[in-house]
Amino acid sequence: MLALPYFVLVTTDSPMKTGLVALFEMLPLVLLKVLGGPIIDRVGPRRVSISCDLGSMVVVGAIPLLYAAGLLPFGVFLALVACAGALRGPGDAAKSSIVPSVVEAAEVPMERATGLHATVERSATLLGAVFAGGLIALIGAANALVVDAVSFGVSAAILGWATTSLRRPAADETEAGADPTPYLAQLRQGWDFLRGDRVLVAIALMVALTNLLDVAYASVLVPVWAREWGGGPAVMGVLFGVFGGTAALGAICAATWAAGLPRYKTYLIAFLVCGSPRFFVLAWDNPLWLVLLVAAVSGFGSGFINPMLGAVIYERIPKHLVGRVSSLTAALCFALMPLGGLLGGGLVSGFGLTVAMLACGAAYFLVTMLPAADPKWREMDHRPAVSPSREDAEPAPVTG
Repeated sequence: MLALPYFVLVTTDSPMKTGLVALFEMLPLVLLKVLGGPIIDRVGPRRVSISCDLGSMVVVGAIPLLYAAGLLPFGVFLALVACAGALRGPGDAAKSSIVPSVVEAAEVPMERATGLHATVERSATLLGAVFAGGLIALIGAANALVVDAVSFGVSAAILGWATTSLRRPAADETEAGADPTPYLAQLRQGWDFLRGDRVLVAIALMVALTNLLDVAYASVLVPVWAREWGGGPAVMGVLFGVFGGTAALGAICAATWAAGLPRYKTYLIAFLVCGSPRFFVLAWDNPLWLVLLVAAVSGFGSGFINPMLGAVIYERIPKHLVGRVSSLTAALCFALMPLGGLLGGGLVSGFGLTVAMLACGAAYFLVTMLPAADPKWREMDHRPAVSPSREDAEPAPVTG
């Protein structure tokens, strides 16, 4: 999140090239999320996730090695970034597909599981961002990527150890391998289910637009702000770290109390707090304490979003379609992310940082508050009596 864009920015001094790197990472990521769903359902999310982590270790590790050897022209760098994105797409989708099995095994409310999942993710953002910002400042972005590569190998080892009990029985694997349904038909089954659920489609489209703006924010706008006004990569790491830390706190609160909260109202309040304010505060050269205060409040609000939306998504997908439908849903959520870097780079290059921040902040407010005018979103508050994580689950009924 920090090392790649800052590496490009300091070596090329080009916001547009920085945005181009985000495009080359996110485009194959989205494509492979779509195409990997049937494979996840057939092979199993555990195997896919571990394999993708090991592949990512090799690809990401090649970037600093080739750079040190003087063998990393920009075209080769973009190719490696594209490979990293292609591995991350199905790898991330596979990790998400494990969640319903964990919930079923642990017999806990879905919000508790998604809340704890978000807590771990946000905590990693807190620790990783602070560590990365300091590491980049100390040893440089290229050397920091070596640490990043090693972390993929550690991830594969931990996941392999921690999920051994979730391996599918041999009978299930044989049955899955003998499934006569062609690959394209399996892909179509996932798409047919997704497009028939308006709530899932609405969530995916909203998240796609916010992700577009978030990528512009993280990959271009914040690095440019840090270089011009914010004090470099160390302060950038602190900014992301404060946001991630309070987001982890919010996710812990969500894991504890979200099962009893109205999802629709919580969604609106959380996005109102965590969306546009963090763009607006960076539009001008505000004091650092104010920037970090807004980041803290925004992060806390954001901690409630993923547990809420994640619970809604998982509850509405039957177990035998989790890989396909969750991959397609995630792919829709990620669909505009390849353009986020180009959007941020184009706005900064054409209009300056202040206008870019204000424009993105205003767009974020409109996108996240439009659901307030659509009563269909109130179906988020429906909690099925029987969890669809069971083998014989049906899609959650649609009300209203």
